[in-house]
Amino acid sequence: MSSFHIRPRFEQTLPTSPDTLRAEIVRDFGTQADDFEVKDFPGFICLRIHEKNRHFWSPRLTLGLEDAGEGQTRIRGVYGPNANVWALFLYGYLIFGICAVFSGMLAGCQWVLKMPVWGAWPLGISVALLIALYVIAQTGQKLGVQQTFQIHQAYEAAVHKHVTIH
Repeated sequence: MSSFHIRPRFEQTLPTSPDTLRAEIVRDFGTQADDFEVKDFPGFICLRIHEKNRHFWSPRLTLGLEDAGEGQTRIRGVYGPNANVWALFLYGYLIFGICAVFSGMLAGCQWVLKMPVWGAWPLGISVALLIALYVIAQTGQKLGVQQTFQIHQAYEAAVHKHVTIH
């Protein structure tokens, strides 16, 4: 389950209608209410570790269910952190990325105009912070790998099929 992806994912098509598959997944995870929480929304299902076992880096599995025709369902699953953790990293990447772009433009202009290139300092700091965010995200993913594996095994048991994560 180790990968360099920020949000590991999978896709599979099953020979079951979306409504039937949704009911099976919700029922199977509902029987394990001490281990998991199920949030059922139109078009997708969110599976999380139960609150008593959840920590900052605990993963969740979001399953998108769509009709693939002929009584089949295409499932797209994405593993990721809870929404507040994901938002923290998303905004961090956005802020430091914008700082890197503008300080890079400033440094480039200063270099072309033969001025002192002090704009390289904020560029270097922004790039270092972007790298640090990525390393922290990977570390957090590794801290939640056991729970990710637990959710994945329960999902495979619910659909009675093996699926490979990309």
